[in-house]
Amino acid sequence: MAVRNSNTVTVTLPSDYEIVVTRMFDAPRELVFEASLRPEHVRRWWGPRHLTMTVCEADVRVGGAYRYVLRGPEGREAGFNGVYHEITPPERIVCTQIFEPMPEHVAVVTVIFEDNDGRTKLTSTTRHASKQARDGHLQSGMEAGMRDTFDRLEELLESLAKM
Repeated sequence: MAVRNSNTVTVTLPSDYEIVVTRMFDAPRELVFEASLRPEHVRRWWGPRHLTMTVCEADVRVGGAYRYVLRGPEGREAGFNGVYHEITPPERIVCTQIFEPMPEHVAVVTVIFEDNDGRTKLTSTTRHASKQARDGHLQSGMEAGMRDTFDRLEELLESLAKM
């Protein structure tokens, strides 16, 4: 099992098909859960800072779909979409995820929100259909992107907690 760490993000590879990303947030799990689902929040943190979210649509219910589109500084866009398979507030979300330029690679993402004395441990497990798909995801720069994305989520949670 490979392990890589940043200050607050841990990325592990427990199997040939899985990527597990873990981060602790200084916010209650109900707030982290809500910020992870509601489009008005997601559009403010999902994706690395150098990208702009141009589409953030979500029918947040079991069987409902979501679609996010990110635009790079050069104007290229890339979409992500999927379907919610499980939503258990404030504990768990399970959905598919498809990177639209590669629609043949459907991944299943399970996000667990654990209460830790008023803080939240978020664990996101992405299960790919093949080792090749998992490795391609890893080589895409996802680790640095995830660190930046989770920093943006932490910033949003701080602002929401002040409201």
